[in-house]
Amino acid sequence: MGEPLAGRDLAWLERRRAELFGLMSQVGDFRRGALNAVWRKCGKPDCACARPGHRGHGPQWNLTRRIGGKTVNVHLKPGPELEKARAEVAEHQRFADLVEEVSQVSEAICAARPVAAPAAPPPAEGERGGSRRSSRRSPPGR
Repeated sequence: MGEPLAGRDLAWLERRRAELFGLMSQVGDFRRGALNAVWRKCGKPDCACARPGHRGHGPQWNLTRRIGGKTVNVHLKPGPELEKARAEVAEHQRFADLVEEVSQVSEAICAARPVAAPAAPPPAEGERGGSRRSSRRSPPGR
């Protein structure tokens, strides 16, 4: 993926994170899933695919992914449709790799960033500072 992060200073890590966000903004169309080549037997007894040891007809291509907890297969036609899906699946992998590297760099930034000094404690009750104002209800001079 990227360069080893151990020993990198905070400024380098922040620059790397900015570079990665820039690369993420250039990611094109993508879709989740995997492309699978499958061979199928047609079921005709006198077809070549019915002979023992024959793989079957193919390859036929499916895009397989999980949607709502179920596996969904989409049959793709060879040619432009398959090549488009292949590019989109590859682009998703590129996106996922960038997300992983951003996560690693961000964790390194969190580990490298010094703990901020605690803020000054709030003033104690009755020590609000500034000039004292009289209540509107009490007469002046009290």
